[in-house]
Amino acid sequence: MLLDLNHGSDFIYGRPTQGEGPAARINALIDAALTAEREHTPPRDYLGASRIGEPCARRLVYEITHAPPDEGCEVDAAALRIFEAGHLFERLSARWLRAAGFDLRTERRDGSQFSFSAAGGRLRGHIDGVIVDGPAIGIAWPALWEHKALNAKSWNDLVKRGLAASKPIYFAQVQLYMAYLEVETTFFTALNKDTQALHHEVVALDPAQAQALSDKAVAILRAAESGELLPRIAAASDFYLCRACPYARRCWEAGA
Repeated sequence: MLLDLNHGSDFIYGRPTQGEGPAARINALIDAALTAEREHTPPRDYLGASRIGEPCARRLVYEITHAPPDEGCEVDAAALRIFEAGHLFERLSARWLRAAGFDLRTERRDGSQFSFSAAGGRLRGHIDGVIVDGPAIGIAWPALWEHKALNAKSWNDLVKRGLAASKPIYFAQVQLYMAYLEVETTFFTALNKDTQALHHEVVALDPAQAQALSDKAVAILRAAESGELLPRIAAASDFYLCRACPYARRCWEAGA
C-alpha cells in the first residue's frame, strides 16, 4: 500500500497549482510583503538617467510628479520580483568578470554607489560599476560598466541588433552616464536569464546624442516644475505606446 504524500498539498502532477491552498497562500504572503516594502520606500524626487530614453516625455512628467497610475496599472509584485532578481544576476556577472581579471569596482571606498547629480539634484544617475583595468581586449580603461538581465527573446534580439537599435532606453541611459561622468566608453553586459549566457558590447560616447538627451531632461524638469504637460507622443490613444502606458487614461482625459 502506498501513502499519498501529496494529500492536502494542492499538488496534482501535470496540473498547475490552483485555489487557495498552501502554495497560493504562500505566494500571496510574499507578494504582500514585497508590495509593503515598496509602499514604505520613498518615491524618487528626481528624473533618473535610466528613464531618460523613454520615448514619451509626457509620461516622464507624470512619473517625476508622482501622478497616480491608472487603476489596475500599478507596479505589481511580479515586477518587483523581477527587479530584485536582476540585482542578484548583476552580482553574479560582476563576480565572473573579476575572476576573469577585470578590476571592476561596483562601489566607492565609502560603500556608496557611483553616481552623478545635475540640475540641483533633479537629474541623477547611478551606475552599476567602473572597470578601471582589465585584460588586453582592445578597450582603453577605465570604462563604465552597466548590466542588464534579460529573458532569452530580449537577449537574442540585443545580440542580433545591438544596444542602440534593440534597447534604445538602455542606450540613452549609458550615453547620459558617460557624458556627465566624463568617461568615453561603456562596457555593457547582458545576461540571458534562461541560459546564463553573457553578451558584452562596447558603447562609445555620442556627444550629440548625449546633448539631445540632456536637453530633453531639462525640458521635462521645467514642465514638471511649472505644472505643465508636454505634448503627447501620438495623435490617438490607440498608438502602441499609449496602449501599454500606465497613465493612458489620465493622459487622454486631460487637455491637449
